[in-house]
Amino acid sequence: MCGIIGVVSHQPVNQVLYDGLLLLQHRGQDAAGIATSSEGRLHIRKAPGLVRDAFQSNHMLRLKGNMGIGHVRYPTAGSSSSAEAQPFYVNSPYGIVLGHNGNLTNSEALKKQLFETDFRHINTSSDSEVLLNVFAHELQKSIKSSHLSPDYVFDAVEAVHRRCQGGYAVISMIVGRGILGFRDPHGIRPVVLGRKEASRGYDYMIASESVALYSNGFERVRDLEPGEAVFISEDGLLYTRQCAKNSVHVPCIFEYVYFSRPDSIIDDVSVYQARLRMGEKLAEKIQRTFPDHGIDVVIPIPDTSRSSALELAMHLGVKYREGFIKNRYIGRTFIMPGQTLRKKSVRQKLNAINLEFQDKTVLLVDDSIVRGTTSQQIVQMAREAGAKRVYMASAAPPVKYPNVYGIDMPAAEELIAHGRSVEEICREIDADWLVYQELEDLIASVRSACPEVTAFETSCFTGEYITGDVNESYLNRLQSMRNDKARVERDAEDNLLEQDSDPDTDTESVS
Repeated sequence: MCGIIGVVSHQPVNQVLYDGLLLLQHRGQDAAGIATSSEGRLHIRKAPGLVRDAFQSNHMLRLKGNMGIGHVRYPTAGSSSSAEAQPFYVNSPYGIVLGHNGNLTNSEALKKQLFETDFRHINTSSDSEVLLNVFAHELQKSIKSSHLSPDYVFDAVEAVHRRCQGGYAVISMIVGRGILGFRDPHGIRPVVLGRKEASRGYDYMIASESVALYSNGFERVRDLEPGEAVFISEDGLLYTRQCAKNSVHVPCIFEYVYFSRPDSIIDDVSVYQARLRMGEKLAEKIQRTFPDHGIDVVIPIPDTSRSSALELAMHLGVKYREGFIKNRYIGRTFIMPGQTLRKKSVRQKLNAINLEFQDKTVLLVDDSIVRGTTSQQIVQMAREAGAKRVYMASAAPPVKYPNVYGIDMPAAEELIAHGRSVEEICREIDADWLVYQELEDLIASVRSACPEVTAFETSCFTGEYITGDVNESYLNRLQSMRNDKARVERDAEDNLLEQDSDPDTDTESVS
């Protein structure tokens, strides 16, 4: 999972891009990058870590120009090496930089095509670099004159859709020409267009979530349609085109469960309202399943589950309390390699307020249960804080299968719900009882805010992959890349490589 942003303005964009990435920081904490264009010259800075650590004053001063793109990264594919921080850059047929949120499910086949028939070389294991080179190759084929027409750009995007499979939202800058944004034909990953009035026309922003627009003074125009491309020229002219045949709108439902900020609107759906409805639906199930529940207090696992937990407590007629204090300087635990590190991170991240647990029957509410490591530790912390009974509720159904479209969920064998019943999971996390949201109720919770969205990408719950190219062989290869042993070995190799490399990742290139 990553965050992307692009801006074309009548003013310098370095500060707007920085501020936008801060607002998208929840989508990626592994690395950050910004690229800008000024007088046909590319300025780029990318580095590992949080946005605030990647960019200092001297870096910001070098990021000149009135258009640029930015990226925050989680390593969903490839390694966590700083060499794979985005945006990536190629200099043919133009200077092109690209940042990507998602995952290509046919990246291995594309790498072979790029090498054998397109004569392009890939330097990293990132599918984002693959996507960039596919786009650059197709753009070169589409160019018919020295003037870069938006139609040439859209023709190239059409070819990208024909060649690439998976879930992807893309932001790209053609140096000295403009900013391009496009979305996969299923609309799996989110991307939104915004604008604000300027002295001459409009400034435009393209971003993963609407929250990046509002806080920078942009109004939300609309989400990009599945398969649609938007090109904004350097002088601020907006062009759009549907670039995919037979596109169908199937957004990822996990955006609403976990990843997106509650103050964002994704595909015309308020994330906050969707989560309130999840809590309401979950309360209804608890009332059906455990009518004599005897719950004294509902406590959320901060932060994502707060909206659902509050609504659940209200519908159950039970007190809502904050029972855990969160250390906001610890990253998300479900993507951390190694059980020991994950367990240590949970204890560092959360601390219980004993007063809220002492001699009470407590219902803990989480947005989802992935590995179960966090849930097991939190249940234990609740017992240590004096809880009489500890119940657990998940606002999402059991996560049984890996996500292949850009969320770095672990190998199937490491998912606690894979091959286990609810009763077995309950014993595994040591809860007194456990209740999951029904998939139908989850879908209804999101659809209630926007009935026009009729289907969702739910593969992590169902094992049904909508792109039609995910088979057992692919999942086995994915498992070998994503399991804990592979992660630890890959991170160790990356650390050795980075010790021998130049840590300065500032570059300037002439288009």
